[in-house]
Amino acid sequence: MEQLKVGEVTFTWLNGGVTHMDGGAMFGVVPKPLWSKKYPHNELNQIELRTDPILIQFAGKNILIETGIGNGKFSDKQKRNYGITEESFIQENLVELGLSTKDIDYVLMTHMHFDHASGIAKWKGEELVPTFENATIYTSEVEWNECKNPNIRSRNTYWEQNWKPIEQQILTFTEQIEILPGIRMHHTGGHSDGHSIVTIESNGELFIHMADLMPTHAHQNPLWVLAYDDYPISSIAAKEKWAKVGLDREAWYIFYHDAKYRALKWNKNLEVVQEVLREIK
Repeated sequence: MEQLKVGEVTFTWLNGGVTHMDGGAMFGVVPKPLWSKKYPHNELNQIELRTDPILIQFAGKNILIETGIGNGKFSDKQKRNYGITEESFIQENLVELGLSTKDIDYVLMTHMHFDHASGIAKWKGEELVPTFENATIYTSEVEWNECKNPNIRSRNTYWEQNWKPIEQQILTFTEQIEILPGIRMHHTGGHSDGHSIVTIESNGELFIHMADLMPTHAHQNPLWVLAYDDYPISSIAAKEKWAKVGLDREAWYIFYHDAKYRALKWNKNLEVVQEVLREIK
């Protein structure tokens, strides 16, 4: 498990599973000769996308960003379609850290798409129960309402099995919420109507989790948005805004999906000046 420790905050990347999604869909209208120079693909034109939750330990609290794809949530057909080659090891990872699912205080859900939320509930016999039984789970009010009432497009990614078991743990917000001093969620829209990002400030450092507005380092260009985005113009506007904030503040960007980088810093020439690489076993 890779870690990044800065001041009073520690980030640890847990193994939440892996998917392989169509590269063309992940880069939208960007031609393959351009995006393929920045991110590798396999013979099926799929790119590897981790689904690895980020554990933040700060002020005596354990905070999880996203929940991975869980275990036993996908049929064989779905595993094939989504290129799932490995499911979650989150509980085992927590044990390695001297923790359990009961020790997670907060779960921050940038959005409730299946590749982020399938680890939020687990099977107990024939019943689905909350994975993080003591946690308060945050997502935007717009996102929560949409995941419970999906439209003809979004019903393929908002699954009742991922929200029904955790209804009693949910707290929603509108534009912004501060979870702990310096840890905030910001509603952006774009990828989904209720999509949010997470910022963490500690000891003068800024960390930005752009979630699916910037799923990988190769999506840094504000115009490189996903075909999966419901509101691509909103995605572009949010990326422009936070790219300026990040570069001005020399921020760390932390990733959930990236198969190469866990975290990195760019300079104003968009050169990587600091990095945490994923260890490939």
